Amino acid sequence: MKNKVVLNSVRFLALLVVQIFVFNNLNILGYINPLPYVLFLLVFPFTANRSLFLTIAFLTGLTFDMFGNSGGVHAAACLVLAYVRPVVLRFTYGVSYEYNAVKLSKGTFYERFVFISILVLLHHFIFFSLEVFNISSILYILKKTLLTSIATIVFCLLFNILFSSKRE
Repeated sequence: MKNKVVLNSVRFLALLVVQIFVFNNLNILGYINPLPYVLFLLVFPFTANRSLFLTIAFLTGLTFDMFGNSGGVHAAACLVLAYVRPVVLRFTYGVSYEYNAVKLSKGTFYERFVFISILVLLHHFIFFSLEVFNISSILYILKKTLLTSIATIVFCLLFNILFSSKRE
């Protein structure tokens, strides 16, 4: 139990530091700003208490809102991601999810890609919709969502592959 708490705390702090000091200052083509901090919510233990997970997701988003001065858009997007994650897990992993036998690092690359892609696209769409908050800018929102999601998915998959433990 303590091991999981320490691991998740270290994971959160590492992604916090990397997001704030590296990715917030990184603009690819002057337009794309990856948000790989969502990986913390994606790899959070699937067997955790749902209320605890929703609270942690909200606090994670609120933390990034405070550092980014973004007025709650991170918190809202993280909360939606946390709320929808079980549905996406059931869609991606099927019966394995029902028996709590799911581990992201043990899944196939395809399963990881689909799981991460769906949730990142949803998170970014909510995030940019709330950030712009103008229906007449829907093409801008979709373009920014797609391009930023591609960069975030690449970084999340890269981090997941590099830092996942392959214990049998």
